[in-house]
Amino acid sequence: MRAVPDSLDAAVVAAIDGRLARVCAEHGVTIPLAVESGSRAWGFPSPDSDYDARFLFLRPVEDYLRLTPLRDVVETPLDAVFDVNGWDVRKALALLVRGNATVTEWLRSPIVYSADPGFTGGMLELADRILDRERVLDHYLHIGRRHAADPGGKLKRFFYALRPAATLRWLRVHADRAVAPMDLPTLMAENDAAADVADAVDELIALKSVTRELGAAEPPLLLRRFVEQEFTAAEERPAGARSEPTTGMRQADAYFRELVLP
Repeated sequence: MRAVPDSLDAAVVAAIDGRLARVCAEHGVTIPLAVESGSRAWGFPSPDSDYDARFLFLRPVEDYLRLTPLRDVVETPLDAVFDVNGWDVRKALALLVRGNATVTEWLRSPIVYSADPGFTGGMLELADRILDRERVLDHYLHIGRRHAADPGGKLKRFFYALRPAATLRWLRVHADRAVAPMDLPTLMAENDAAADVADAVDELIALKSVTRELGAAEPPLLLRRFVEQEFTAAEERPAGARSEPTTGMRQADAYFRELVLP
């Protein structure tokens, strides 16, 4: 499966494909999922945004039986254009059990370089069963507060607080869900935000699309209030039941064995 919009630079996409192929050859792994993350997939790129390609990889079963474990991260050279790295599926599953929503974001990225639909579907189905909503809410609240605390006068930094705030609202509106959309436009379209807030987000996205990645701009007061209100609502939410981590770990273990055992 592949979903690469025409707005992406074809030469850069080809270079990312090449890097992924070299990772497989040099590390002896398979890559069942490779996507774009960062501002391009989040729906608010700047003219000079780099490419944040992320992937999940599986090693041969023999590699998981070593006394000395191999690294659970594979990185390729970082430069002004390319930020391409990935996680072992085992690492991704362990983080999923702990409520880290980064994994589900990659699974829902709208920009897909390559994907095994069976793998993606299986991971999302597992996430629906084991992901702890309370830990997901904590995840986005922590990320959002961290970025909001140090805006630095940069429009980019504000977006890094705005998207978690929009996600927290989406999760509040969809009280029976734990896996939220990844991109800001979809989050805003589905989180019942006031029309003036949604319009202000659209205008800010349009501004960022013509503003250099580190350009300074003052976000409107309306959106600063929206972000603070959503963070406060998440902090003051009634305490919800938390799932037992060992239950999720057992299910993740079983799924991992299905992936790696012949």
